[in-house]
Amino acid sequence: MSKLWAGRACGDINEAAESFNASIKFDKRLIKEDVCGSVVHAMMLAKQGIISEEEGKTIVDALGGILDDVACGKLAVDETAEDVHTFVEQTLIARIGDVGKKLHTARSRNDQVALDMKLFARKAAEDVTQKLLSLVATLADKAEEYKGAVMSGYTHLQRAQPVTFGHHLAAYCYMFLRDADRLKDAKARLNLSPIGCAALAGTTFPTDRAYEAAQLGFDGVVENSMDGVSDRDYVVELSADLALIMTHLSRLSEEIVLWSSWEFKYIVLSDDFTTGSSIMPQKKNPDIAELARGKTGRVYGDLFSILTVLKSLPLAYNKDMQEDKEGFFDAVDTVSACLDVFVPMVNGIVALTDNMEKAAKQGYINATDLADYLAKKGVPFREAYKMVGEIVKEAVEKGVTLEEIPLSDYQKKSAAFEADLFDAIDLATCVNKRTSEGGTAVSSVEKQLSSIRAKIKSFEK
Repeated sequence: MSKLWAGRACGDINEAAESFNASIKFDKRLIKEDVCGSVVHAMMLAKQGIISEEEGKTIVDALGGILDDVACGKLAVDETAEDVHTFVEQTLIARIGDVGKKLHTARSRNDQVALDMKLFARKAAEDVTQKLLSLVATLADKAEEYKGAVMSGYTHLQRAQPVTFGHHLAAYCYMFLRDADRLKDAKARLNLSPIGCAALAGTTFPTDRAYEAAQLGFDGVVENSMDGVSDRDYVVELSADLALIMTHLSRLSEEIVLWSSWEFKYIVLSDDFTTGSSIMPQKKNPDIAELARGKTGRVYGDLFSILTVLKSLPLAYNKDMQEDKEGFFDAVDTVSACLDVFVPMVNGIVALTDNMEKAAKQGYINATDLADYLAKKGVPFREAYKMVGEIVKEAVEKGVTLEEIPLSDYQKKSAAFEADLFDAIDLATCVNKRTSEGGTAVSSVEKQLSSIRAKIKSFEK
């Protein structure tokens, strides 16, 4: 295909340089955005009298035909074209002749690609948000199912205090809801149209940028033409949001790996989301969770890549900015794929509640409640803390739990101990006494789940 910039240059570009310069292999993904933007641009040109209404209609109809033919496989993207813009324009000219050459009036590839990327980024943010909300809803359902299942809560990966499995899962709901909020915020910031900024300085034609922006669903226009063609902040911001989603998925993946191990045996994963070993017939490996944990690194890399590309660029457009696409596409694809598989994987988790409770009973995780018991009886907390520490030390040496220590032994430590202490340190009691807002009591978890579901619905507005 001939170059859109042919005229000033003489001769053909070096073959290696041409391949190095071309972006068609990856920006062909933007063909829908490119055609949609071109359709609206043609409509604007006709509305403003820059081209005739008949010419505008001819262009619009032909562009629709190109998109339809690509969608049904009748037309293949020619990868000898320099970029997707070249392919669309040259195909248009081949179909309708010279009138197709008028489409590029009052625009540049600089504002055209900025438009394509914003349209793609906006749709990507919407799609990932919906997948996040689906995961949150699935986690909330699972939390509802196990809102009363007692397990050890951990700090430093050491058993710490009793919580419920539902409470633990609800924490991830809030993480992913924050991710959805961030995507929503980023989408609002990016939703200003760059089309009409032209190469960098605007255009001498009487265009209507507001009309194009409205037709394409933007909230307004970028107010500075140099900023319009050089801004990729939204790519950075969305890449950062995607990286943080992967952080949260990776943390959940790590827990799934731990919980499903024989050492914990807190959960069983559906066979659909595990693999076997080629040599060890007993193995059931949590490969999906492990892969998601591993793929986090590539999304981090995509973020650092675009940050590095932009860090020293002078205004306005520079060819370096072509490097905004592959990393961003990869980040979107990776996060989307992870979310697609996480929803059914989480849905299929079965908690081994007896194992959870048994482990909780062996970890002295009701020691804080024992200290609180003494404090409520009037013993200064620091004295209570030290006394309970000594009791736990002796229990560990004897190989007994706090519940198994006779009342008489407790009373040798302090007269504040009475028979009601055993009810106070029962794990179910320990959990359900924590009714403070955000706590692990079943009643508190139910409030959290109600809030989570309300937040999910708020995204529908």
